[in-house]
Amino acid sequence: MNELARALVLDFGGVISRTIFETQPENERALGLPPGTLNWRGPFDPSGDPLWRAMQAGEISERDYYFTRARETGRLVGEDWSSLPQFLQRIRGADPKSAIRPEAIAAIESVKQADAKLAILSNELDLFYGPDFRAKLPFLADIDLIVDATHTGILKPDPRAYAFVTEGLTLAAEICVFVDDQIRNVRGAEAAGFRTIHFDVTRPAESYRAALIHFGL
Repeated sequence: MNELARALVLDFGGVISRTIFETQPENERALGLPPGTLNWRGPFDPSGDPLWRAMQAGEISERDYYFTRARETGRLVGEDWSSLPQFLQRIRGADPKSAIRPEAIAAIESVKQADAKLAILSNELDLFYGPDFRAKLPFLADIDLIVDATHTGILKPDPRAYAFVTEGLTLAAEICVFVDDQIRNVRGAEAAGFRTIHFDVTRPAESYRAALIHFGL
């Protein structure tokens, strides 16, 4: 049997938090929009979301996708949203905990009880959510390391992004499990020597079970 993993490294958006696609009815209610107005569904309906397909094909960046959707949605409510935090704060309000996956909290608690390390590796944590939201998420106190490209300027799948994690945790990549919903980031982690899970946002429980197997859980 392979050596048990000693660290779980999670992306944030999509992996820890539910995607904005999953909360479209709530998003519309929060903005006072008629049901069905926000008809882009990303991975839940790629054929109906050409902008998502362009992002998956590498024609635009993930940031480009979400900033475009934020600007479009802002115009629907007569506002100029020049940053994604404006969008997310309007749809998720003062309680970002409501968007956190219960499967994520359970996995974090299990890994912590197994005395393994926990890390978040995100391309846009503070960029997307704003710097104040972390205080509203108590579980972040259990995370040993947060690497956010908002501040480092190094985006996944750049090898340097993954090196920040191994250096920060002082662990070898081969005993770290990296979980991300974007395949290019997963491939970057594989190239850096990590064990990897391509997180399926349509089957979050299954994805977390696959990750926890590496810890004997």
